[in-house]
Amino acid sequence: MVCQGLTEDQITRLWQPFFDAVKNSKDLTPSDLEASAMHARRWWDVIYKKSYGSTSMVSDPRPGAPAYCAWWQGDQDQVGAFIHGYDSLWLPTSLLQGAQFDRLAEALFAASLHKKVQLHFNKGIAGAAPEAIAATRDTATNPKVTEAFTLVIIADGERPAYPGEARPAMDLAAAHEDARKIDLAIAELRKIAPNAGSYVSESNFFNQAWQQEYWGTNYPKLRAIKNKYDPEGLFFVHHGVGSEDWSDDGFTRIA
Repeated sequence: MVCQGLTEDQITRLWQPFFDAVKNSKDLTPSDLEASAMHARRWWDVIYKKSYGSTSMVSDPRPGAPAYCAWWQGDQDQVGAFIHGYDSLWLPTSLLQGAQFDRLAEALFAASLHKKVQLHFNKGIAGAAPEAIAATRDTATNPKVTEAFTLVIIADGERPAYPGEARPAMDLAAAHEDARKIDLAIAELRKIAPNAGSYVSESNFFNQAWQQEYWGTNYPKLRAIKNKYDPEGLFFVHHGVGSEDWSDDGFTRIA
């Protein structure tokens, strides 16, 4: 998880009870548990991180690659991946209450029978300070994020597909099957969290309800701003504000 505005001592005090509980549990085997603080501007500074022994980032091993080229250790399976399917869904804190918690557990299990389900707890801000919630509501982001305790991500793909790199042909049958299973998995969670919203930067390329999913109640205002400052549609992106007026390639106005 990540945070902002706390000292290392404050972070350590917050997490220590959890660390102690995990370490003393007979049912859990902890891997790496740590809490630390660093300057935000150093977040992607590979050389700086390595200078104090951090192993959080992996350097590009190719000959001649600049020292600053790297990726997060936990993301190695994503580097250069050919994506078969991808989807995300905010899960609201209401699912943690009473009987809803059982429904959540059942839905997560049902989804996991189709595909691996990842819960990104650092991407929901429910429970944040009132001023943080208010600040978030004053952005274009779907307000559903302020009610979410996590972002579910279900995705899959295959090994890197760089031009000129020797590799077996793409397994299109497997790709189609992965995409189908991802759709089935996310459908299990949408049963308990309909209209919960999706994170635009990590989402389904083929989402048909993208206006509502990505921006929720903010969309009408965003559309009005788009019409005012870019009435000719000069700026275009797939499933971006106003893109419903254009063909999929963005070159032909259809509305």
